[in-house]
Amino acid sequence: MNSTSCFLDLTKKCLFLLLILSSSFQFFGQEPVNPVIENYGGIYEVLEATIKPNSDQEYKIVVDVFGGTEDKTQIDKSLNNVARMLNLHSVGGVPEANMKVVLALHGQSTYSTLTDTAYMAQFGLDNPNQQLIEELTDAGVLITVCGQSLRARGFSKKELNPRIELAISMLTTVTHYQHIGYHLLKF
Repeated sequence: MNSTSCFLDLTKKCLFLLLILSSSFQFFGQEPVNPVIENYGGIYEVLEATIKPNSDQEYKIVVDVFGGTEDKTQIDKSLNNVARMLNLHSVGGVPEANMKVVLALHGQSTYSTLTDTAYMAQFGLDNPNQQLIEELTDAGVLITVCGQSLRARGFSKKELNPRIELAISMLTTVTHYQHIGYHLLKF
């Protein structure tokens, strides 16, 4: 192989590598977007996706939210996943009006529903979930907390964030909403 063909071969390899890197940066280097829940649940647009939600369909979803977070200084990861779900459907073309979402919080996620005063008494800091809850409810999400989980942890209705609805239980919330056509997700 002569020096000219080696140079051309190396040039082709470099151009190929640059092409790969530039397309990778275009996909992987993009910033997350938050079209519905502005400060939480950042997602990436995947413009080349072939599987997308139906923008004409109404999505009725009841979410069993159990997880919470071990680090009480951080937001509830399960609530953040709900924000991601709303943002993903929006990027997929579903209007906010077509998203009917109910959350049934219980277990460790019960703490996320407390007022700052109740959270402060329990963990020594303000509830980091307040703004996320505000953004979710402003987007039309109905957030409920299991009365059984709340009472088992020694809390009363007056210690709930006023945007949270008190339910008899997570179980009755989920079965009620499934009975009227909502689909179940678990976070």
